[in-house]
Amino acid sequence: MLTRRTFLQSALAAAAATPLLAKAGAKAESQSRLAQFEQLYLQLAKNSARPALPAGKRVLVKSLGVAADGRSKVTTALQQAIDTLAGSGGGTLQFSKGQYLSGALQLKSGVTLEFDEGAVLLGSVDIADYYDEQGQLHALLWADQASNIALCGKGRVDGQGRQLANNISDLHHSGQRVEPDFNLWRNRSNHRPQVIAFTHCDNIRIYDLTIANSAAWVQHYGACTDLVIDQIRVDSDCYWNNDGIDINDCRNVRVSHCFINAADDAICLKSTKGLFNEDIEIRDCVVRSSANGVKFGTESQGGFRRVKISNIVVFDTYRAAVALESVDGAFLEDVEVDGIDAQHVGCALFIRLGQRNMGVAPDKAVGTLRNVRFRNLKADIAFGPADLAYQVRGPLLNALHNPIPASITGLPDAKVRDVLLENIDISYPGRANSGMAYRPYHQLHLVPQERAAYPEYSMFGELPAYALFVRHVDGLQVKNLTVRCRDTDFRPALVLDDVQRLQLQQVYVAGRQRPQLVLQKVDKPLLLALHSDSATGAIEPLSADNGGIVQVKPLAPYFDTAAGPDKNSTLQFAPGNKA
Repeated sequence: MLTRRTFLQSALAAAAATPLLAKAGAKAESQSRLAQFEQLYLQLAKNSARPALPAGKRVLVKSLGVAADGRSKVTTALQQAIDTLAGSGGGTLQFSKGQYLSGALQLKSGVTLEFDEGAVLLGSVDIADYYDEQGQLHALLWADQASNIALCGKGRVDGQGRQLANNISDLHHSGQRVEPDFNLWRNRSNHRPQVIAFTHCDNIRIYDLTIANSAAWVQHYGACTDLVIDQIRVDSDCYWNNDGIDINDCRNVRVSHCFINAADDAICLKSTKGLFNEDIEIRDCVVRSSANGVKFGTESQGGFRRVKISNIVVFDTYRAAVALESVDGAFLEDVEVDGIDAQHVGCALFIRLGQRNMGVAPDKAVGTLRNVRFRNLKADIAFGPADLAYQVRGPLLNALHNPIPASITGLPDAKVRDVLLENIDISYPGRANSGMAYRPYHQLHLVPQERAAYPEYSMFGELPAYALFVRHVDGLQVKNLTVRCRDTDFRPALVLDDVQRLQLQQVYVAGRQRPQLVLQKVDKPLLLALHSDSATGAIEPLSADNGGIVQVKPLAPYFDTAAGPDKNSTLQFAPGNKA
């Protein structure tokens, strides 16, 4: 059985073959990383209080006379027990040690499923077992318009997703169950069952469980209120679209003390038409993903408001540690991210406001993305795919590229507004090669807008910065930013294009590349105490008015002299620094 320990042992040992770990001493280092992540997760879990469960009577599954051999389907008996409990005012259905094979089960109001240690609910690998009489596909555990429901215990819910998904593909290719929208070599995720799917439910408690091996998303909570997910383990690196936790237009949610290994986004907030997410807290989690660690989107039709993310460890993650995306007209506002430790990831952060407009009117107005605060983020960026050691890896990009920087981008007519980056420390691999991919900083017009594109940290292709690319932003404050480059990189660290109300304060860029900071169409920036290893030429503003280059020649370690013909730009520096 795949446990948290065996997963980490195999994954981190395999990571010794990647650029993350040196050949010499790789085994010792991987074991050290294993101990670090496991001890951290266990420490976080110790600090969690148990949520209150619904009251009521208790029924033991073994009293139903069902087989616990993992081969005999017990769906009917389990569903009858759930229905009986719900009809009598609620209670707990308790699974003792054993393996219980089942198709889709509907959880109803007032019912708790509790799994003892050693108890495993196995999902059927026959897709027919997930359809109801009306032809509706359901998750292994599903609920709709239910209240006071819970899943808990030290046991395991295993969707057997890889075998199930492969069986679905076999049915398609044999002509027994043809899907018109079959996607080349695999079927669409909406034709594959999830492990858990609750919609329009209230007062939900999920804790202690291990949830594993989904054929699609592992968990999906849609339009739910008062949801607590605490101390769960997600081990689902078995098939495509294995999001760890999906929260879709929910209110009053807490996700805490969770360990998530997912083949797709680890924790993902989504929003569909007419609804929105509000008052969400995500904290004290350790996550690994072959996509993004914590993500908003891509479905972003309604909105996201008042979301707090804190104390999250992200490791061996292919894309961004944190990705905030509004591309279908949603509002995204009042988001606080505090305490991200990202180790061996593809990108530290990705913020995108676009106009894809999937699922809405093609001419729907661009949404808004504003009031976002990142504090205390530390990231180590991988050279090459960060998830190389895992079973289902992120798809390769279409073109050669150098390491991709963090980015904050809006549109010319729809700016990202009021972003704070404070106490940020990012280590980049360097090793960029202009012979493989090259987009010079003095040709920023070559960076495509990609207005309607699918949002992803790699969506612009090669970028002219190695650390941070910012474009179409009104209100950016950066305080105490440290950028390190472990090897040489021909690109500047920071490129800012079309930015208003910019303030850079206590920015340190290690390395002697010149320039380190490029400004274009930046209106009245306030630059306070910028530090660089470059003695001269570290800042290069590109004039928005006439296309000329305005040279700013700092004296190390401070940038402290500004001159140039662009009347719309006024560079101010820390008091006491003289040219």
